[in-house]
This record gives sequence, structure tokens and C-alpha cells, in this order.
Amino acid sequence: MNFFQVNSKCNGCLACLHNCPANAIEVQDDGNKRHLRHNMARCARCGNCWRVCPQDAVEFQYMLQNRWDEVITLDLVHCRVCGEPVYTAAFGETLAEKLRKPEAPVCDRHKPALTLKVKTHFIGRT
Repeated sequence: MNFFQVNSKCNGCLACLHNCPANAIEVQDDGNKRHLRHNMARCARCGNCWRVCPQDAVEFQYMLQNRWDEVITLDLVHCRVCGEPVYTAAFGETLAEKLRKPEAPVCDRHKPALTLKVKTHFIGRT
């Protein structure tokens, strides 16, 4: 994932912290150790930390790469009529749980036809 990164050139001068307009960098001293922490949710991605670092320690380029990071892969359920992806298996389980019955995996294009088929079946039996 693309996160704020600092390389081994960092000497802890705190220029990045003092020049961050979003207060996305904080320092925490713990005994004999100094910890620099970054909060991506606060980060404005302005690059001030990178520009002001006298050691060229901030690896800002990772936050500028225009790419998608995969966060999860889920199994798909396909329409039983045409094979088009309808939803994920996990969503299908949640849906069945909420409805207290399994739902037939049918895409929007084929839902009206299935509804008509079900209505015809029940109307014919009454």
C-alpha cells in the first residue's frame, strides 16, 4: 500500500513535523527511542514534508503513484440465467441471512422474467 515512508537518512530533525499543515506527523519519545508517526487520514498529500526535509528522507513518491492497491478479493456469484456477475458470495450470505431465505442469483436484466415466472407458477396453482 502507498503510505508515507521515511528512509534511513532520517535523523529526527522534525522539519517534516513542523511544516505539516495537516498535523499528520507526530513525535513520541519513549525512553531512549523517538518514534515519528504519520496519519494517512489527516495527510493532505501536499508534499511539504518531502520538500522541507534536509536529509531527503521522506519517500513522498509512493503517495503520488496513481495506482490502485488491492485490499480484498472476494468470490463472485453469477446470474443463473446469463452468467453475468451479480454480487459476491459473502454479500449473498448476508442477503440470505437478512431475508431468512436464499435469494436466487439473477441479474437486473433477468429479474423481471424470473418474477413473472414465479407469479405465473403461483397463480396457476391457486
